[in-house]
Amino acid sequence: MKNWIVACLLAFGLVSGAVAAKSPFPLDQAPDLSNDLEALQRGAHLFVNYCLSCHSASFERYKRFKELGLTERQIRENLMFTGERVGDLMQAAISPADAKVFWGKAAPDLTMITRSRAGSGGKDYIYTLLRSYYRDDTIAHGWNNTAFPTIAMPNPLWYLQGERRPIIETVANADGSSTQVMRGWEQVSPGTKSPEEFDRSVAELVAFLDWMAEPAKQQRQTLGIFVLLFLAVFTFMAWRLNKEYWKDIK
Repeated sequence: MKNWIVACLLAFGLVSGAVAAKSPFPLDQAPDLSNDLEALQRGAHLFVNYCLSCHSASFERYKRFKELGLTERQIRENLMFTGERVGDLMQAAISPADAKVFWGKAAPDLTMITRSRAGSGGKDYIYTLLRSYYRDDTIAHGWNNTAFPTIAMPNPLWYLQGERRPIIETVANADGSSTQVMRGWEQVSPGTKSPEEFDRSVAELVAFLDWMAEPAKQQRQTLGIFVLLFLAVFTFMAWRLNKEYWKDIK
């Protein structure tokens, strides 16, 4: 139940509230786990536990997880909880009508979230956002975010991360003004994961979201390399053939 409530809150911060937001801090680079099938499997598990309750991924089917090295039995037992079939689209547990009653609108679809955010950092933005929460009693829901100040979404992964607060230092400028500079984080209370483990989990979740946005990305890139090699060889052969045809005329 706790995961369901937290996941529902994701509807407003990660996508709805974050649209067109620009981070006031440099973005952290999300680790590239695109070729790590075990990491992508763990990311899929986080997604269905913390996101899919309210967000759909309606352009993707559960059976696509076979490409992550999972069997149909593993998909049913670990990634499906409400009687779906493996061939079904990934729909949110909550109905759009109920979501509209609760929050005024349905939670947006997350299938293409990393690609739709490409203009403001893509997966780096989401990776930074999910790791930048801190307690703030001035906010109604009790959370704020250095990457997205006054974010509408509480920390969906706080149970894993624990509570932190940013270390902010006020630096005087030459013109007499001052600037606030973030120097790091202070852990207030521990979560179920260490900071390193939590960062890894977020990286796996983001990697899965990026995979889901374009599952054929690796195949496309591999095919592109072969196409370029073919064109290079073909160009060389065409150049030599052209030279052979015209050598007597010249």
